[in-house]
Amino acid sequence: MQVAYQTDIGRQRSQNQDRVAQYTDKNGNHLVVIADGIGGNQSGDVAAEMTIKRLGHRFKVDSPTEPLEAIRWFAREVQIINDQILKKSKEKINYQEMGTTMVAAIIFKKTLVVANIGDSRGYLLHRSTLTQVTIDHSLVNELVISGDITEEEALELPQSNIITRAIGISKDAQIEVNRFDFNPGDQLLMCSDGLFKTVEKRDMVAVLRQPISLKAKCAQLVDMANSAGGPDNITVLIGKNDDQEG
Repeated sequence: MQVAYQTDIGRQRSQNQDRVAQYTDKNGNHLVVIADGIGGNQSGDVAAEMTIKRLGHRFKVDSPTEPLEAIRWFAREVQIINDQILKKSKEKINYQEMGTTMVAAIIFKKTLVVANIGDSRGYLLHRSTLTQVTIDHSLVNELVISGDITEEEALELPQSNIITRAIGISKDAQIEVNRFDFNPGDQLLMCSDGLFKTVEKRDMVAVLRQPISLKAKCAQLVDMANSAGGPDNITVLIGKNDDQEG
């Protein structure tokens, strides 16, 4: 298993409220997570940092050993983090209404368990096909699902930044958690909206298919987002199943 990641402030923001990390448990399984802080008078970074650190700490001391357990683990741990952020938001005026999106995955030998809340995304590249494996919790995605607008139109709407779920915003953190096969050669791409709102899917595929290091792929994707204006913080994480079996 190989993992690389990069985060960047972008070209139009004064602060980077994205957070990204990788953790490994005693069994050799991996947790990768991206959190994109929102709201709270520029305290979104506090919520994102709390999410990353708590999830990583829990994974190192009490990680799930198989995929079904991982689904329950994500639901339990994210709800605890949600409660902690709600409590902390009452400590200071600057913390009021702070929250964060999250996309995370636990990587077992041949299986991914992917969790998300908000509009940070996960994709799975199998052979030459890149499939989004998360569901955007956003106003525009609800309009796409209802058939009122197309995916292309969604990217152009000014309301594209409005999310309908996040950690730390309401008492119930409703995450999506799903399980996917992770075959040798497959690549997991996780990112904040600063990437997918500026770089087209076909261009992501072209980068992922290059015979270069994962670190170089992350750097290319960040550069492409900045070249497109860099309107938001940009965070990219790529994991590759480099197992040679089967």
